[in-house]
Amino acid sequence: MRAPLTALLISALTLGGAAASYTLQAQAPTKSPVPTPARATTTAAAAPAKTAITDAQLSKIVQTNCASCHNDKLKDQFGNLSLQGFDVAAAARHAEVTEKMIRKLRAGMMPPPNAPKPAPEMMTALIDRLENRIDTAAKLDPNPGYRSFQRLNRAEYKAAVKDLLGIDIDPGQWLPLDTMSGNFDNIADAQFLNPTVLEAYLNAAEDISRMALGDRNAPDIAVKYANSTYLSQNPGDHVEGTPYGTRGGIAVDHIFPADGEYQLLLNFASGGSAKDEKIDFSVDGEQVFVLNYDQATTQRAAAADGRSYAQQGTPAIKITAGQHHIAAAFVKKQDCPLEDVIRPHDWSYAGGGSGGNSITRLPHVRELYIKGPIKVTGMTESNPSRNKVFVCRPVTAADERNCARTIISKLGSQAFRRPMTASDSDQFLKLFDSGSERGGFEIGIREALGGILASPNFVLKTETAPANLAPGQKNYRVSDLDLATRLAFFLWGTPPDEQLLTLASQKKLSAPGELDKQVKRMLADPRADALGSRFAAQWLHLATIYKVNPDANYFPNFDQLTADAMKTETIMFFNNLVRQNRSFLEMFSANYTFLNERLARHYGIANVAGPEFRKVEYPDATRRGILGHGSIQVLTSLAGRTSPVNRGKWVMSALMGTPPPNPPANVPPLDDTSGGKEGQTLTTRQRMEIHRNNAMCARCHNLIDPIGLAMDNFDPTGRFRTREAGNLLDTNGKYYDGTTISNVSELEEVLLKRPVPLARNFTENLLSYAIGRSIEYYDQPTIRSIVKAAETDKYAMQSFITGVVKSDAFQMKRLESVSEPTSKTVNRN
Repeated sequence: MRAPLTALLISALTLGGAAASYTLQAQAPTKSPVPTPARATTTAAAAPAKTAITDAQLSKIVQTNCASCHNDKLKDQFGNLSLQGFDVAAAARHAEVTEKMIRKLRAGMMPPPNAPKPAPEMMTALIDRLENRIDTAAKLDPNPGYRSFQRLNRAEYKAAVKDLLGIDIDPGQWLPLDTMSGNFDNIADAQFLNPTVLEAYLNAAEDISRMALGDRNAPDIAVKYANSTYLSQNPGDHVEGTPYGTRGGIAVDHIFPADGEYQLLLNFASGGSAKDEKIDFSVDGEQVFVLNYDQATTQRAAAADGRSYAQQGTPAIKITAGQHHIAAAFVKKQDCPLEDVIRPHDWSYAGGGSGGNSITRLPHVRELYIKGPIKVTGMTESNPSRNKVFVCRPVTAADERNCARTIISKLGSQAFRRPMTASDSDQFLKLFDSGSERGGFEIGIREALGGILASPNFVLKTETAPANLAPGQKNYRVSDLDLATRLAFFLWGTPPDEQLLTLASQKKLSAPGELDKQVKRMLADPRADALGSRFAAQWLHLATIYKVNPDANYFPNFDQLTADAMKTETIMFFNNLVRQNRSFLEMFSANYTFLNERLARHYGIANVAGPEFRKVEYPDATRRGILGHGSIQVLTSLAGRTSPVNRGKWVMSALMGTPPPNPPANVPPLDDTSGGKEGQTLTTRQRMEIHRNNAMCARCHNLIDPIGLAMDNFDPTGRFRTREAGNLLDTNGKYYDGTTISNVSELEEVLLKRPVPLARNFTENLLSYAIGRSIEYYDQPTIRSIVKAAETDKYAMQSFITGVVKSDAFQMKRLESVSEPTSKTVNRN
């Protein structure tokens, strides 16, 4: 099978070949009329007309207030930006530089704190004029940008296989880690194709085709699933996917290759001299065995087998082919917290794997092995994945090829996200013929399915320029089929459904009003929750929660279940804003969140019972919006302490879109800062004040630190506190506009004084995720247009989404030969 599949995929290498050469053409400045202020009349006499502010006046402001630092001589020290000789009238000719200016000026970050500032009306006029110059020029020569091919990343590949075959797979078994570019894992320029990646897709295609159709000749092997060492298994800690009334354990979805007998085996950690523990084994929620766990018996059995670990399991049990949910968990005997005479965090087995025998009385499940098939008894025909594939069955040998063509046509059209051509079908019929000669009809279908899964038409999201472009035409509208794929992966993270594909095949998707109708339908579908789990989770860097791992010596009650709950809280909060079409600004000002009992107890919020998440109003102003979410507090901390610098940088980068530059070389880490009296424990604030005595450090830290300090009442696990190292916390600081802030509520208020930069940064991230490429300076007019339209709709979340979908950047494309080079990405510093 490998040779023909390799031939199918190898052509994809040419799609990522030599880069086209790009030419950067200067845009001539375009004069735009300066609006004349309306005259106010009085009964006595008309007031004199205000004098219009000229380009020359605004250029003088730039030279006086900006170029004193941002000039040819000092630019290396100030963001590698020179404004020496900058002419406002020619702003469109230097669009990339102008967009850097607009970003900082809109956020109020320039001129810097304590520097001389022009009159407010002059600053407003400067910003408006720069934007007007750029936006007017962009209307004359719009640039929707160019994106090379995209390949399915891990999440998209998993969703595509689930959609096609109805099975859940772990793409990490085959595919390399996705490369992050900016904030996202779907950026085309970072998705390289090389022989290693091609080999991974080929291996995946072979294995998944076997998983979907089964294998009567499957070998007897043991597949291992491991628990994280940060997963608590104490009384009261229910592992998702295990039956209610149990504690701890493990739950997995496993694909069984054939009907037969299998054995479920567990490895344990800790346990002390535990006796009379009962472990419930279930398949698809039905109990199949109850194991009586006895530590001494288990250890004797391990020693007899020459193993150093404790292992017990089920006898051989009958399980049918296909995907089944397997769970093994301890029957819960108590709900009270445990006390340990040695180290409290060890009994949770969440202290970095330090839990061990003789430390605790509670055993914990370390690993699950699924062994088999010990004996194959057949192949269940009602297997859901087989039903998806075998839409017909040949009655006679003469029917086999016609039935195979029907199966291939159906699977191929769904997999390729377009109608399958006769030529396509013929190509995969050759794979069917080869397989059926060796092993019969089913093996032939398995070979053809493997070919479809390995095809560039499945793995890559290619888009083809129309053949009838007019001479000199640079921009073109993507086809309805390509638009359907863009739309589905943006809103659902999955391939397009049948309704989208039907409309696209009939070229009706782009018809007036139809796209709005489809966006509304798709946002009402539960699959739109992918906007939270995919887009928002990456934009807000939620995966970092699992990299911090607060030190169990200081924070013994934090574990993976708490981290999972925090991530769920933020995703549900975001999805609720989208589903209810709430204002984007509510991300910052909301007096509610989504909690279950575990997380509410962690926050100190009463009257929340049970594992289900529900909307909960905050009892006071301690927490507000996402700035009060534990996920944000944890991901911006270090293992042993908070980091106001990380928190300030996160707000500036993720929310404001104005990340500070990297620190100068040879600056010592904050933990190495000294200066306190002998034996004195310095607070984080005291270390920061000593650290920024360096003038070069102070320039950026004066912007960063007050933001982070306003969040410092939350410890590294997101719990509210008033003391650090025995000292009362001092969280007072001055925002760069001079406003005093000392807590999350005050930080939220000062951020919302300038909603436009927040909305533009959100839109920039949303657009980048939607189109799968980095945002360039020439995209900013589009972003401003989307935000302006959303502002008239009170910043409703669905207005941003609809604006992105209706934008030229989403619906159109520029020919590669005339596109701006990707190296021209805006440097926000």
